[in-house]
Amino acid sequence: MSVDTPATASPVENRADATSADRSAPKRRRQVPLKVRSGLWLSYLILVLLALVYIYPFVVSVAASFKTDADATQNPLSLVPETITFAAYDRLFTDVPFPLWFGNTVFISIVVTLGRVFFDSLAGYALSRLKFRGRTSVFVGFIAVLAVPSVVLLIPRFLILKELGMYDTYAGMIVPLLSTAAGVFIMKQFFDSIPVSVEEAARIDGAGTFRTFWTIVLPMARPALITLFILSFQGSWNELAHFIVSRQSPELNTLTTGVASLVSGQLGMGNQFPLQLAAAVLMTIPVAILFFIFQRRIMSTTEGAEKG
Repeated sequence: MSVDTPATASPVENRADATSADRSAPKRRRQVPLKVRSGLWLSYLILVLLALVYIYPFVVSVAASFKTDADATQNPLSLVPETITFAAYDRLFTDVPFPLWFGNTVFISIVVTLGRVFFDSLAGYALSRLKFRGRTSVFVGFIAVLAVPSVVLLIPRFLILKELGMYDTYAGMIVPLLSTAAGVFIMKQFFDSIPVSVEEAARIDGAGTFRTFWTIVLPMARPALITLFILSFQGSWNELAHFIVSRQSPELNTLTTGVASLVSGQLGMGNQFPLQLAAAVLMTIPVAILFFIFQRRIMSTTEGAEKG
C-alpha cells in the first residue's frame, strides 16, 4: 500500500505567497508625532500669513483699478468697489500712450534677455575653463561689482552714453544692460560644477572652444540658463533707474518710466489712482505668467551637473 504524503511547497511558491499576502494586507499609515505635526501646522500658518502680506497689496491694486477716482481716494484699501468701472483701462488705451510703452518694453526686454543669457554664458565659461593671465583678478572684479550699489553707477553711465552719442536711443537703453556681474557669477559657478571630462570627447574629435561650449556644455547648463533667463527678463522689464538716465524722449518711454510719469502727475491733474494702478496691474501680468510657466524648471545650479 502506498501512503500519500502531502506535497511541500517550493521556496519560490512560499515567497510568491508571502509577497501576495503583503500586497493584500492593508497598509498602515505611519504615525507622525504630535510635536512634528504641530510644527508643520505652525510652519504652514506662517507661510500663509507671509503670502497674504505679499499678495494683499496686489489685490488692493486690482480692486482700486476698477474704482472711480473719488472712490479710490475715499476708500483706498477697500477690496470691493462701490461702482465697478473700466474707465481707467479705457483711458490707458485712449488718453495715455500705453501701447507704445508696452511695445518699447517688450522689444527692450527680449533683446536684453537674449543678450544677457548669451554674453553671461560666454563670460562664465571663459572664467571657468579658459586659462589666461589675470583670470582670478577678473573674477574678483566681478565679485567687487556686485558689492557696488547700482545707483552709484548711474551718473558715470549717463556721461559715457553722452560721450558715445548713444544717449536717448534704443542702443543706449539696451547695450549697458546686455551683461551683468550677477549673471556671469551664476554661470561661472554652474560651469565649475560640470566635470571637465565631458568635454574631452569633443576635443578629441577636433572641436574648438566655442563649438565645445555651444554643443556640449551649454545644453547641460539648462537649469542655470532658465534661471538666468527669468531673472534677466524680470530685471529688464522692471528696470527704471537706467531708463531714466539713458533717455529723454517720450517716444522711448517704457512701462516703468511711463507709470512713473503717471505717478508724478506729468500726464494730468488729480490723484488718478485707478489709472496708475490699472497700468501697474497690466505691467505685472507678463512677468507673472512667465514665472508660473517656468517655476518648475528653476532648479539648483548643481542639479544639472549631477545629471550630466
